[in-house]
Amino acid sequence: MPHPALASGAVAVITGGAAGIGLAAAKRFAALGLHVCIADLGRHRLDKAANEIGAVAPGGAGSVMAMETDVGDATAVTALEAAVRQRFGGADVLMNNAGIQPGSGLFGPPGNWARILGINLWGVIHGTQVFVPRMIDRGRPGLVINTGSKQGITTPPGDPAYNVAKAGVKVFTEALQHELRSNAECSVTAHLLIPGFVFTELTAHGRTDKPAGAWTPEQTVDFMLQRLEAGDFYILCPDNDVPRSLDERRILWAAGDIVENRPPLSRWHPDYARAFEAFVKAGPSA
Repeated sequence: MPHPALASGAVAVITGGAAGIGLAAAKRFAALGLHVCIADLGRHRLDKAANEIGAVAPGGAGSVMAMETDVGDATAVTALEAAVRQRFGGADVLMNNAGIQPGSGLFGPPGNWARILGINLWGVIHGTQVFVPRMIDRGRPGLVINTGSKQGITTPPGDPAYNVAKAGVKVFTEALQHELRSNAECSVTAHLLIPGFVFTELTAHGRTDKPAGAWTPEQTVDFMLQRLEAGDFYILCPDNDVPRSLDERRILWAAGDIVENRPPLSRWHPDYARAFEAFVKAGPSA
């Protein structure tokens, strides 16, 4: 059965909703008959996205709203929630999806770190803390989807600020779901979306054609909806290059660094290259 919050007439709020996975999700929700609010930066981007969403919504443009919002600013997120409540009565679905990836260095500019953490981690915290208590109080089925990343689990070298933020999203969402399920009167569930390689504004890096290995945002959202229907908390998405089986081995190896007392990030350590390769080839029976 589909998640009960994804019902006609319910209200969905998607941050980072003007493009990529957020826009694809907004269109899917709208097509199901939900009222949709997208929050993002850039009025032109928002207006264009709202028109696309309205075109597939049974209720047309009247069931769609778009609001410029910096999710790193708690006051702005509070204003977003108030506007959604005034327009649609409140939220039933919250997708904390806004994210940036300008690149970072371990000893890079503090302002760059602050902006990445402010959007990618604090944006999720702000959205949750502002919206979810009212979602619980509505007494209706509710759904929270936080967009994480495999980089927040295996933490590859090269973009530490992004990894730190996404690792925080994982931990925060796990704590949130525990909190929600511990409330017997709560009908809201939380889920961690872990995309694979998806061709979006964030990953295009100047390219106009989708790489063969990447999924489209629409494929990612279709997979997300399937796994929500199955009741998954960890929505671990494959792509055209990396199957789930390889993701599983990479995740297990990362956890093994602690258990086996290996050097951190041993997957990229030259002394462990052959051992990692053998571990992947050995498969689940290892």
